[in-house]
Amino acid sequence: MANTQRLQRQIYALTEVAKTLTLPLELADLLEAVIQKIIGVIEPAEVGVVMLWNQPSGLFRPAAAFGYDRAALSKLGLRAGEAITGKVFDEGAGRLLDSPERVAEAMADMRPSNRAVMAQALGADVLPRCTLAAPIQAGANKYGVLVLETIRGPMVFSDSDLPFLQTISDLIALAIDRDRLATQADAIREERRAERMRSEVLATLSHELRMPLTAIQGYSSALLMDEIDWSEEKRRKFLRMIEEESENMQSMLEDILDSSLIDVDQFLIEQQPVRLPQLARDIAEEIQCRTDPHRIMVDFPEKFPILQADPRWIKQIFRNILDNAIKYSPQGGLIVIRGEERSSDVVIMTADQGMGISPENLIPLFERYFRVHSAANLHIPGTGLGLPVARAIVEAHGGRIWAESKLGEGTTIYFSLPKVQGTKG
Repeated sequence: MANTQRLQRQIYALTEVAKTLTLPLELADLLEAVIQKIIGVIEPAEVGVVMLWNQPSGLFRPAAAFGYDRAALSKLGLRAGEAITGKVFDEGAGRLLDSPERVAEAMADMRPSNRAVMAQALGADVLPRCTLAAPIQAGANKYGVLVLETIRGPMVFSDSDLPFLQTISDLIALAIDRDRLATQADAIREERRAERMRSEVLATLSHELRMPLTAIQGYSSALLMDEIDWSEEKRRKFLRMIEEESENMQSMLEDILDSSLIDVDQFLIEQQPVRLPQLARDIAEEIQCRTDPHRIMVDFPEKFPILQADPRWIKQIFRNILDNAIKYSPQGGLIVIRGEERSSDVVIMTADQGMGISPENLIPLFERYFRVHSAANLHIPGTGLGLPVARAIVEAHGGRIWAESKLGEGTTIYFSLPKVQGTKG
């Protein structure tokens, strides 16, 4: 009768474990749920742990457990072949250690540091009375070991418990297998997506850079034609167009280089005291020289906090935002840069009177290579990197950036920067 009840509990547990492993949970949560299902089914089990092999560290680490102090157990790291876990993993077969002597023999090579961790995790410096362990493997893929132990008793494991535990371990192995295959599939999809994006970006950049080069070549060739006597006004117009297209190319190349620095983790911030109003005025004057239809106005309170920031990169934020404002307000108009002090930070807004952005385009506005598409801006040059680079700079300084816009009414770009308390300039 007792054996029948035990078998019924095991069948029920296997059913519950199988159902649990189909849940849409992260692997760590699945393993925790599975090991909880085992409690009470194999009655001698007082503690249990799923030990998984961690390739980078070269150690077995606890992935799920019950009956232990989890904070203490998290420090456990077993080497290959060490203790019961290492031996069962190497042998690829389950083990029943049905006496304290056999347990002690299997654990004789455990390092003192790991013994101390186990004593802390159990709350007592004692060896288990009985241990049941099964390898977690699927075909040639070996992942770890499932270990159950009796610490005080009186019940101990029997040979009939080992097949059940191995079945549980096999189900765990299949779940790990599935998770790793899904991870690999996600990685492959991400790599393919990234490759497509790289190809699209290269095509876009080639197109964008070809346009100003073609214009520069065309105007230069026209000026060099001996058979045409250009008027001074025409010559100056051609030279202004060459200068404008050269500046477009320079702006695009700077965006690409800045984005590349971010990609290779060479994006360094060297903070120093910065007067933001002066930086804004410097860049406004620089950009104003490049555009006649626009009027750039800078408006900051008389007393504005001195910030700890990198002046070179802060200038690049202003430069990128203003460049974007000019491109998307081709009819000209007023562009206002205004600063506001708040309790813990400052907010800078740059408002234009351009074509505006639809709500669906505001969300991806700061993503790399995103370009606002509409019939009105199909021929506006750019790389789609200016605002994403500005976002990276702002976030590296501990701030954030966002936008508000209405079609036909212009766009306002905001960014915040933390301020240095108690300093005024």
